[in-house]
Amino acid sequence: MDINTYIEHTLLKPNTTERQIIDLCNDAKKNQFYAVCVNGCYVALAKQLLSDSEVKIVSVIGFPLGAMSTEAKVFEAKNAVKNGADEIDMVINIGLIRSQNYVTVFKELSDIKTALGTIPIKVILEISELSKNEIVKACEICIDAKVDFIKTSTGFSKSGATLTAVKIIKKIVKDKAKIKASGGIKDLETALKYIDAGADRIGTSSGVAMMVDKTS
Repeated sequence: MDINTYIEHTLLKPNTTERQIIDLCNDAKKNQFYAVCVNGCYVALAKQLLSDSEVKIVSVIGFPLGAMSTEAKVFEAKNAVKNGADEIDMVINIGLIRSQNYVTVFKELSDIKTALGTIPIKVILEISELSKNEIVKACEICIDAKVDFIKTSTGFSKSGATLTAVKIIKKIVKDKAKIKASGGIKDLETALKYIDAGADRIGTSSGVAMMVDKTS
């Protein structure tokens, strides 16, 4: 298995510097990772750094809380694409899921999907904030809205991805959406377990260490 083709090399901390983004992109090129995942303010820089490579650029929007207006998320997504993002990772409105306001959640996802056209959208559920039933319902809404991926976590809540949640998501979405496991995946052995459980992508800041593990 070519683990590098699963990895979205990620750096989303609020204190991230331009120098760190340069290093992130250089590491991604060297290891031929699938993508880098960065905050919106660094999309244009990443685009400049990766213009001579196959590495894609993923931008997060509505991050990390998901609680801003739909209009703000739509603008942020379109702006990220304009600046060079190839894919968008958007945090679902967790409070509205927990409020059972499913119509508004569906409309938000549909509006963003419409605004982005063919640009892939991954919806971050933040599984640590949802019950099993809420995860199932969120997955069903994502399928109805025809999003491309469901992502487990931001990495900024009380816990990240779990194998149990990925298995639940896989059981619901089957082949109707792909899965990105993200949050706390720090070594190759763990990443491979998530891929076996159904993950199509791995979001991690430990991609370089995983490549070292692979060759050791």
